[in-house]
Amino acid sequence: MENNRKHKILLGVAIVLLVISLIMSFTGNLAKAGPIVILFFMSLAIAVTGFNATKGLSYTVWIFTAVAAAMFYPKYFTSIGDFKFTQLVTPLLQLIMFGMGAQMSLGDFVGVIKMPKGVVVGVTAHYIIMPLVGFTIAHIFHFPPEIAAGIILIGVVPSGLASNVMSLLARANIALAVTIGAISTLLSPFITPLLMKWLAGQYVEVNFWSMMMDIMNMIILPIIAGFVFNLFVKKETTSHQKIVQILSYFVAILLVNLVFVKANNVDFLQYLVHVLKNTLWFMVLPIIGALIMAKVLKGDKKLLEKILGLISQVGIAAIITVITASGRDNLLKVGALLIITSLLHNCTGYFLGYWISRLLRMPERDCRTLAFECGMQNGGLASGLAIGMGKAATVGLAPAIFGPLMNITGSTLANYWRGRPPEDQVENTDAEQNSNS
Repeated sequence: MENNRKHKILLGVAIVLLVISLIMSFTGNLAKAGPIVILFFMSLAIAVTGFNATKGLSYTVWIFTAVAAAMFYPKYFTSIGDFKFTQLVTPLLQLIMFGMGAQMSLGDFVGVIKMPKGVVVGVTAHYIIMPLVGFTIAHIFHFPPEIAAGIILIGVVPSGLASNVMSLLARANIALAVTIGAISTLLSPFITPLLMKWLAGQYVEVNFWSMMMDIMNMIILPIIAGFVFNLFVKKETTSHQKIVQILSYFVAILLVNLVFVKANNVDFLQYLVHVLKNTLWFMVLPIIGALIMAKVLKGDKKLLEKILGLISQVGIAAIITVITASGRDNLLKVGALLIITSLLHNCTGYFLGYWISRLLRMPERDCRTLAFECGMQNGGLASGLAIGMGKAATVGLAPAIFGPLMNITGSTLANYWRGRPPEDQVENTDAEQNSNS
């Protein structure tokens, strides 16, 4: 009770701070309201954790706290001396994707066999709905070319990790969500550059092979590292299975580096050197790290998942903050319209993903899953690709805005569905009760 009272007090403080910031804004003193706005979001982020209906929004509010700080004080989030913080985005994204891989194994892909219809429909719908909606929005609203390209970019990347969380909250099919997310992610090195070149080529120059290599570096190799880490930290496979999987991951690294050869036009010796570097970074180091962590954590899987989850959350927040700070001036020019179009893009994905599934007579739980898998995107990857193109301050804006907004809409939709059990689930429960009686 005492704890709940503290959260109510903090909520009251947040409301007062919001009123003060609005007054300062209307009186022309918005530039001086930075500390008030930041304190408002901080108070709100802590306050919402005290209420069951809103505690899931806490992380999103912390994201807005970081965004507010980046908007009011961008110089602190762009560089230190000659070092630009945008250089941290790729390593942070690799860390996030490593965390994703470390919580998965090859067994997670069994869902393709168990639920082929859901996986095929989900992946296909994801890579058709969001790219075309993004292209349509960019074309209709006449954004500057590079910002329009950013809207398309957020549409052509795979679904994000947040969609799995939302499916869990919404009582959807979490196994299907994980499988669709994993398959769309593994296909992204081929599909994302192709769609980007086709749909956004009129707005910016798109180097197909270079973008494919960027995705390989930011997603595929870190996920492989995560798989290797998982293989050794959990100790749930036989020595024979480990050898087979390690060999398969090494073959994957060899194939990934063939793309490096094509993208950079290097000779065979440079190829071998690059293979050696990637093997050390993405196989040898994860094995060493896994053996150390297994000894330190003593098999505590929940603690490991908490650590990896925290790393992912901090990484996503840092990426959004850096991109927001670097694109602040452009954001002030088109921010309001970009927020509206991002919401339109996001919510259209939910709507079409859900109703296409319903038309195909899929179970309600699967329909909910496909809504999230279509509507929620990997904003971190989109931001990383924007930086790889050298256009973080323009192409990177839509991903920076889309990320926080999709967490708000996703949480809202998930909580709505959470209070309404899927029809097929209710029917199964009733059938079980009748059989028991």
